[in-house]
Amino acid sequence: MRTLSTPSPALICPPSSQAFINGKASSTSSSSVTGETVAMVHAPPITCLPRPHVRPAARMQKEQAPIDILPDQAFLQIFSHLPTNQLCRCARVCCRWYNLTWDPRLWRTIRLTGDTVHVDRALRVLTRRLCQDTPNVCLMLETVIVSGCRRLTDRGLHTIAQCCPELRRLEVSGCHNISNEAVFNIVSRCPNLEYLDVSGCYNVTCISLTREASVKLSTLHGKQISIRYLDMTDCFVLEDEGLHTIAAHCTQLTHLYLRRCVRITDEGLRYLVIYCTSVKELSVSDCRFVSDFGLREIAKLESRLRYLSIAHCGRITDVGIRYVAKYCSKLRYLNARGCEGITDHGLEYLAKNCAKLKSLDIGKCPLVSDAGLEFLALNCFTLKRLSLKSCESITGRGLQIVAANCFDLQMMNVQDCDISVEALRFVKRHCKRCVIEHTNPAFF
Repeated sequence: MRTLSTPSPALICPPSSQAFINGKASSTSSSSVTGETVAMVHAPPITCLPRPHVRPAARMQKEQAPIDILPDQAFLQIFSHLPTNQLCRCARVCCRWYNLTWDPRLWRTIRLTGDTVHVDRALRVLTRRLCQDTPNVCLMLETVIVSGCRRLTDRGLHTIAQCCPELRRLEVSGCHNISNEAVFNIVSRCPNLEYLDVSGCYNVTCISLTREASVKLSTLHGKQISIRYLDMTDCFVLEDEGLHTIAAHCTQLTHLYLRRCVRITDEGLRYLVIYCTSVKELSVSDCRFVSDFGLREIAKLESRLRYLSIAHCGRITDVGIRYVAKYCSKLRYLNARGCEGITDHGLEYLAKNCAKLKSLDIGKCPLVSDAGLEFLALNCFTLKRLSLKSCESITGRGLQIVAANCFDLQMMNVQDCDISVEALRFVKRHCKRCVIEHTNPAFF
């Protein structure tokens, strides 16, 4: 049974809200930072406190709200769909809701959003309460999502690392104040962590174990990290040496996104393929130093590779596409937008070797023409998405060939292409489920 000293989950309250502390109303607007959202510990709702006068049971039943008829299981099902801050608000409604909101099944995930949230304090108070039944360890928490919370610092991540050994998923995208040290601490103390999103955290340059953790781990363990999904988009400072360290420690990687990691070169991709042989999805979009030699290394992933994004990698030509097409026969998705060195010959290699391709983006490839689309149409019958945006050499004839052979087409982008209305109507007749993105005002 909870006492008055037991903290409520009502931790995330806007400045204008009223909080009941020890049975008295208190405003949270007295925070030292104007307009911030702060973490607070509240006593149980006032309805939980003993009252000197007990009303007759018949009168209480008559005043009962319709929603109170629902069983506890129904409430738990509803609460399970609420983000953390809304769940905290529900805890302040009445004594019954207060007790239900602390059901362990509702606290497998903590989700905080917004620039005004005092994230470090909220995480500290939440984890302290969740550790009440198992001192210093929060066994039920598996997912923490604090994306976009720019006030998150290393202190908040250290709190998670110390209290949440069962953490499996962490999303901190756009949190600019976290550093390598905090990330190292997380991956060292959370051995089950599989999903890590640090996109936009431009101070993060590497993923590795702390020195203390490396010393403690046995030779049998191999000093490995169990991360399978890693998103380092917009980590501008990441270099080949950092990618080498990541690959050496995260050998189980299957999904890796390095969009706009502009310092990565072909050498970094060589390290990646040596250690991470199970990669299924890889993005190196806008990595301007990646060339055909880098694609030769990526091609060593062979049939395991299903998704590849090389958009705006200006040094890639048909040679690199040929490497990928020859060895990665099970490729399903390719984004080569803005690779101006790709021609119809590259599309021919791709179509003949990757016949099960489902999505292809070759927008802004001026050397691709109707001849390349013909190779695509006669080999990739299961194609569902095709983007040809700003392909100057494409005409209505090429689109008609594609539409006549790829009946499952669901999306086609021909914006900024000189395509006639008749050709667009032909596509619509043959691919009835296809959504056509175009810039022709005469077609609707």
